[in-house]
Amino acid sequence: MRPAHDYAQRGGLRQVWRCAQRTNDRNNLLTLSFSSSKMQSLSSSYAATVSVPRHSFPLSRGTLAPSNLCFCGLRRQAFAPASLHRLHSRRRSHFSAVSAALSDNGTAPKSFDYDLLIIGAGVGGHGAALHAVEKGLKTAIVEGDVVGGTCVNRGCVPSKALLAVSGRMRELRNDHHLKSLGLQVSAAGYDRQAVADHANNLASKIRGNLTNSMKALGVDILTGFGTILGPQKVKVGSSNNVVTAKDIIIATGSVPFVPKGIEVDGKTVITSDHALKLEIVPDWIAIVGSGYIGLEFSDVYTALGSEVTFVEALDQLMPGFDPEISKLAQRVLINPRNIDYHTGVFASKITPARDGKPVTIELIDAKTKEHKDTLEVDAALIATGRAPFTQGLGLENIDVVTQRGFVPVDERLRVTDSNGNLVPHLYCIGDANGKMMLAHAASAQGISVVEQVTGRDHVLNHLSIPAACFTHPEISMVGLTEPQAREKGEKEEFEVSVAKTSFKANTKALAENEGEGLAKLIYRPDNGEILGVHIFGLHAADLIHEASNAIALGTRIQLFNIDENLSSHVNFQHCSATPQDIKFAVHAHPTLSEVLDELFKSAKIMVWQDEVQAPQVPDTIKMVMQSSPVQLGSNFQVFM
Repeated sequence: MRPAHDYAQRGGLRQVWRCAQRTNDRNNLLTLSFSSSKMQSLSSSYAATVSVPRHSFPLSRGTLAPSNLCFCGLRRQAFAPASLHRLHSRRRSHFSAVSAALSDNGTAPKSFDYDLLIIGAGVGGHGAALHAVEKGLKTAIVEGDVVGGTCVNRGCVPSKALLAVSGRMRELRNDHHLKSLGLQVSAAGYDRQAVADHANNLASKIRGNLTNSMKALGVDILTGFGTILGPQKVKVGSSNNVVTAKDIIIATGSVPFVPKGIEVDGKTVITSDHALKLEIVPDWIAIVGSGYIGLEFSDVYTALGSEVTFVEALDQLMPGFDPEISKLAQRVLINPRNIDYHTGVFASKITPARDGKPVTIELIDAKTKEHKDTLEVDAALIATGRAPFTQGLGLENIDVVTQRGFVPVDERLRVTDSNGNLVPHLYCIGDANGKMMLAHAASAQGISVVEQVTGRDHVLNHLSIPAACFTHPEISMVGLTEPQAREKGEKEEFEVSVAKTSFKANTKALAENEGEGLAKLIYRPDNGEILGVHIFGLHAADLIHEASNAIALGTRIQLFNIDENLSSHVNFQHCSATPQDIKFAVHAHPTLSEVLDELFKSAKIMVWQDEVQAPQVPDTIKMVMQSSPVQLGSNFQVFM
């Protein structure tokens, strides 16, 4: 077969890459040239050498300077000349088609089996694998259990199926709500096994979707437990199957954490893994822990007719939420329902039901450790959080010591050894590193790592990652809580302000007769920076993303707020800072999104007056200012 470079003079870039597809000869060095009007082959003036699979274009000479152009991948920057911008636009669809058509998933260097090997096929590993294929890496993923990990099989996915049922049951059994809408419904009931099947079937469907998506893109799925034998070397399963890779990602996830003294039998004393199977709906169940997991299961069990008792070690329920939000949520989600609670106590010992005796729970004071009470219930759910699943990974072979089971990493998710030194070509994402134990955070971390191994520096801003609790109504949040923000403000010497808006002022919420809810904005009044947003109310989990994206993109509430006497001295005609002001975003009416619209509009940004030092300008605006002819009056300063 004719190698790809033989075609370079006979049809330009399109023919070259079509040939590369046919011959799989992408390791050949292609000499391509670019001019300000069109691309021509064999031009000595602007020669660029392309070496696959590193996907970068080191220019030997010439005036063009592409900073990060990639053939394989969606992220690329065009060259500076306008004609090349137009050429890039015309070629965009062809490049995407080529990337999607590479069924061999890239070609690994000869010294390695793969460019990237991922240990763990959960949501984090899956996200990393798909992005790696997009970037042209030859990729394999190792899974010792089932594809999808905790989220798909024992977490986010089946729990949302159960919560969908609990939400419908609440609506059908809320006579007052139905009558207010003019509806009459006879007594609602449910089939426990059918509900359980709904959750199981959903998990199976999503698991199949994830598996098929990786297979379709050419990701090799290696079955067996992955053990790191040394640098860039992993044993798969119990056999002597050793796989090498230039870069390795640990994405092994987590398992339910069960404190000492608690005996789990999987029937009457259960974890979330067991509860999702819904093998029983007990008359009375104690839930140990009132975080996300405990709250969601309390929603399910009470909707299906159970009484619930919370056992919480801290002095208040829902300790991980913003205090104001948790206070409102307790009034709506706890107090009116068949729920009672014990706070400030540990469940020091839990014994499953046996020989006709109920489940017994010994409670001790969290501070004094003195015995407080003994509960006898039909079942107990242990919802005390999750522990990283990192045992047996072979970390000792590369001198890595876990911290409470978590793999130590730096801000770029690179694994560090016992001396604090980076372990080359080894990364850890998701629950296993403990930075943020959420499925979508794991996926974002995986994508961030792939960006790094393909030559683009990337640091994930974890404060921009949202979280949600899918109760009825829902709770969502992003960024800092009010106490955290005030502590940060005191330490860094800036003022913190809070704005709030109620769902009772929202037309769509009132039309649904669901006006119970609150949105809360925590921000800096001096520069409009969004520090945190917390929402409790109808579809809060969907609403939070406008705020999380604003934080991720550095969008301010309102960057420039100029005193009238000062505005005449300032010319922002050429500065595109105004589009960064989320306060002026437009929302469709009537929608729930207007809750966020009113929230941002209610924020009070400081007026910049004469001879007052302006706050620091964010980097996104600073770049615009530095490249734009912004004119400032003599009495106005922008400190960069």
